[in-house]
Amino acid sequence: MVRNQRKKSRDKKRAATTGASRASAATGRVHRHDPVPDMSFLEGLPYAAGRQLNLDFAARLVAACRAGCRPCQATLARKVVAGHRPTLAVLAGAVYGLELNADAQHSLAVSETTRSWSPLARAAAESGDGTAAFKAVEEMDEARAAELLEDALDHWAAGGADPDVLRILDLDTQDDVTAWTDRGGTAPGPFAVAVTGLPDDLAGVPRYAVLLATTSTPDGRPLPMLTLECETAGAGLADLRRRTGWQVWDARTLPELDVDWRLRVDIASKSLQSIVRVQPDGWDEEPHLWDASETVTLPETFWNLLDRAQHVLVTGPVTDAENESEVQRAAEAGELLAVVARVSFS
Repeated sequence: MVRNQRKKSRDKKRAATTGASRASAATGRVHRHDPVPDMSFLEGLPYAAGRQLNLDFAARLVAACRAGCRPCQATLARKVVAGHRPTLAVLAGAVYGLELNADAQHSLAVSETTRSWSPLARAAAESGDGTAAFKAVEEMDEARAAELLEDALDHWAAGGADPDVLRILDLDTQDDVTAWTDRGGTAPGPFAVAVTGLPDDLAGVPRYAVLLATTSTPDGRPLPMLTLECETAGAGLADLRRRTGWQVWDARTLPELDVDWRLRVDIASKSLQSIVRVQPDGWDEEPHLWDASETVTLPETFWNLLDRAQHVLVTGPVTDAENESEVQRAAEAGELLAVVARVSFS
C-alpha cells in the first residue's frame, strides 16, 4: 500500500509539472510535440505585471496547438486556466497587444471576453504597464478565462513550429475581410475560396485572388503577407511553380528575398495594383501573376505596415474554402510556395 501510494504521488507530481493527464503520467507516455518552441521571449512582455510565468506549460501548449493535438491542448489549457493566469495573460497579450490586432475589440470572430479585454492588452503594450490587463485576467471566472485563451491559441496555432514566425492574421473583422478581395467583397473568411465549379481561365491565363494577413520577421518586426487563392480552374501549385520559381515554404521560417518580384501599390488610392516579376531589361513580365480588378482602399493598419516594411511575404496557392488551417496543411504537404518581394510605390 505504501509503495502504491508513493507511485500515485509521483504520478500526480509528474502530471502537475508536465501538464499531462494523470493517466498519461502513470503510464509514462507523456505526449511531446516536437519541436517545442522557445517561449523565453514572453518574459519580456508586460501582460503578467511581473508575475512568474510557466514557460514550459506555454511551450507545450503552443506545440500541441500547432500539432493539432486536441487532447493535449485541452488538458494543458485547463491547467493554465486553473492555475497559471500570468502565463495565460502573456499568451493572450502577445496576440492582442499588437497594433495590427487593435480591431479585435470590434470583431465578431472572437468571444465577448476577448473583445472587452483586448483594449487592456493594447494599453499595456503602449505603456509597458500590464497591471490592469493582468488584474482583469486574474479576476475572470474559468469560463471567461478559457474563452480568452482559446481565442489567443487560434493565432498561436497558425504560427507553425517556430515562435520567431508567429503569424497573427489581420482579418478578424468583417470590415477587414471585405476591404480587400477580388470577389466583390463577399469573402467568407481568411484563406477562403470555393474549389468546386471554378470558372475556366480567361484567355488561358489562370487567375488568383489575394487576402491580407501579417507575419513577423525573425527579429520580431511585423511583415505584411498576401495569400494567393485559386480563382479559376488552371490556378494551383503546378501553375505557380511553372510561372514563379518560388521555393517551397514550410511556414516556419521566412523564404528568401527575390528582388525580381514586386508588389505594385498606388499611393493616391492606397490600393494594391499587381504582383509582377521584373525582367532584366526592367519591364514587367507578361502576363502579371496577379492584377487588381478594381481599386479598393486597403485597411489603414495594413497600408501603414506596407509603408514601414517595404517588403511583403507572398504565398500560395490556397484551395480549401472550408478549412482555415489550409496554409499550414499545404505547407506540411510541401504544396505551398512563397517569396519575399519588394513593395513598389507609385
